[in-house]
Amino acid sequence: MKKIIFFLILIISSLGLKAQLSSEEALAIQYFQSGDFEKAAMLYEKLFNRTKNTSFYDPYFNSLLKLKQFNEAEKLSRSLFKSNPENFTYSVDIGRIYQEKGDQEKASEWFNTLIRTMPANEFAIKDLAITLYRAEAYDFSIRAFITGRKLLNNENAFNYDLLSLYRFRKDKPNLIQEYINLLSTNPEALPQAQSVLGNILEGSEDFNQLRTSILRRLQKEPQSIIMTEFLTWQYIQQKDFDMALRQTFALDRRLKEDGNRVFDLSRLLISNQAFDQAIESLNYLVSKGANNKYYVPAKIELLNVKTRQLTSIKFSKENLINLENDFNALLNEFGRSSGTVFAIRQLANLQAYYLEKPAVAAQQLEKLLEINGLPSQIIGQIKSDLGDIYILTGEVWEAALLYGQLEKAYANEPLGQEARYKNAKLAYYQSDFIWAKAQLNVLKSSTSQLIANDALNLNLLISDNLQNEADTAALRKYAYADLMIFKNQSDKALTILDSISVLFPGNSLADDIFMAKSKIFIKNNDFNQTIEQLMGIIENYPTELWGDDAVFILADIYETKLNQPAKALELFQKIITDFPGSLYVIEARKRFRKLRGDKLG
Repeated sequence: MKKIIFFLILIISSLGLKAQLSSEEALAIQYFQSGDFEKAAMLYEKLFNRTKNTSFYDPYFNSLLKLKQFNEAEKLSRSLFKSNPENFTYSVDIGRIYQEKGDQEKASEWFNTLIRTMPANEFAIKDLAITLYRAEAYDFSIRAFITGRKLLNNENAFNYDLLSLYRFRKDKPNLIQEYINLLSTNPEALPQAQSVLGNILEGSEDFNQLRTSILRRLQKEPQSIIMTEFLTWQYIQQKDFDMALRQTFALDRRLKEDGNRVFDLSRLLISNQAFDQAIESLNYLVSKGANNKYYVPAKIELLNVKTRQLTSIKFSKENLINLENDFNALLNEFGRSSGTVFAIRQLANLQAYYLEKPAVAAQQLEKLLEINGLPSQIIGQIKSDLGDIYILTGEVWEAALLYGQLEKAYANEPLGQEARYKNAKLAYYQSDFIWAKAQLNVLKSSTSQLIANDALNLNLLISDNLQNEADTAALRKYAYADLMIFKNQSDKALTILDSISVLFPGNSLADDIFMAKSKIFIKNNDFNQTIEQLMGIIENYPTELWGDDAVFILADIYETKLNQPAKALELFQKIITDFPGSLYVIEARKRFRKLRGDKLG
């Protein structure tokens, strides 16, 4: 019985002590977090001395540092260092005391001594380096890892630790060199190197430094495939597409490959509108012969690129005829079938809008629809193309009939909604504004944001210009100019647009005319004239329908066409601040942050 009572007394005493500790610890934490370091230090001193629990050491030590009680802090750290020499927390904290006292020379001497005397043990080296990092002695943390390499006689040790430190310190030269070292033994890290350096390196000076470092390594390791790939990536970042192409060709030949990396590069070149280099890369693949797996894809892509190139710049009739011949040669080689639908559609587009052969183009598509087994969506796209071409040939009833068929066949699908919009726009071209408005009202709730936005804009254009007879007459003229733009008859469209203000002075279409002209000039790559038209909207009609469109289009031109990022940045910010409800806000914010240098993703 006495024994039971004795044990109960022990348990109760123990519980009482724990409760006391718990309350004192909670109070100490509260003092420390609120910045009352004097009271925190007193409590932590009691707790630490009573329990010798090392979890109380850190807040106790930091409280002493905050109070500048350096002697007490050093006495505490040295006593624990003496009894726990393998624990770098206490030894590094001695150096921290010197730092806090402002004696950087003594702190450096102390940290260097720790590094110099650390054992040749990977875990101990890493422990010291991490402890130095936590003490914000970053340079010494790096030095610990580098010294550790020598101790371990392993130049590749601690790669990722050093990469993290160099990245944190924004030490670009050493970050570059460390990635080059890593890639020599771990080629799989190339995507990571590209991602990190792509975010950190800025401007030609940084990328030139990268190129120099890679070339130095290639002098030592001339057969290194990964370094050649890294160099190619660097050229692409600098938009030096000629050099990127040369490197890729050389690697394809050296490794006797089937053209896989060349084909991948061609896609990248196309996305960057480097059409000449893309054509060169695709011709290289075609030259490998008909048995190569990229022969057909390369021939197809060649026509796509040439089409984009010729229809995005001032083109000559001779060039367009040569492209038409290339399409016909492809179709003669591979036949007219479901596998060459893309080529027939592109050829029809070329003939209809650029070679003034809409009737021939319509025949191409009509024959294409006779091919058996075409997927439903492809049939719908061909009919949509054919409806557009019927407008060019003046067969507007045939166009309306096709659009109507598509509306019914693809109801509640983007293809059907697009057909309804095209039918509404056809009515608008014919000055049947009331019927067009009725269709556009339905489309304002379209599931396709693009169609809904286009429908809303056209609806507003019509509504704003039906207020009186003069405005309605001006709108008829404007709709006819819009039809000429659709037919790719730019000169005729510009003449009509210029006549509207003369024939109908004081009309309400001024901002619409500015926007229509800007689209013509963009298509003709006349950016000076484009800017003039867009500025006409921004300066005179900023709150009208096209206000946010004008600002966004102008920002895009400055960024992607004229290489003036500062002006683009200013305009993207204007979208964000002046047009918070604009559909362009999300894209403007993303591009603004990118131009500003924010690290995205």
